[in-house]
Amino acid sequence: MEKTLFLEIMGDTPVLRVFDFFILNEEFDQSMTDIAEGSGVGYSTLKLFWPILEGQGIVSHIRTVGKAKMYKLNETNPIVKKVKDLYWTVTKHGVHEQMEENMLVH
Repeated sequence: MEKTLFLEIMGDTPVLRVFDFFILNEEFDQSMTDIAEGSGVGYSTLKLFWPILEGQGIVSHIRTVGKAKMYKLNETNPIVKKVKDLYWTVTKHGVHEQMEENMLVH
């Protein structure tokens, strides 16, 4: 799994991987299994910090499909708003830096 610029710059931690996964897949709700697989975080590790994400209102339970609860980032949560702003700022800055480096090389 290739790291995004966000993870390269901000650090490759399980919580940031989950944010990264949700932001890149924001149009879909996700089960915890999908989140673990898609983010590259072990399911048991995800379960360790999941209650904090739910308790702080960072993720919201959207619906239940069979036995699977489906979740999305809570877009109205101020923490989510700030992390998304940081995510896109870091990404844009990184892309800009890479473009400048490529222009200097050529």
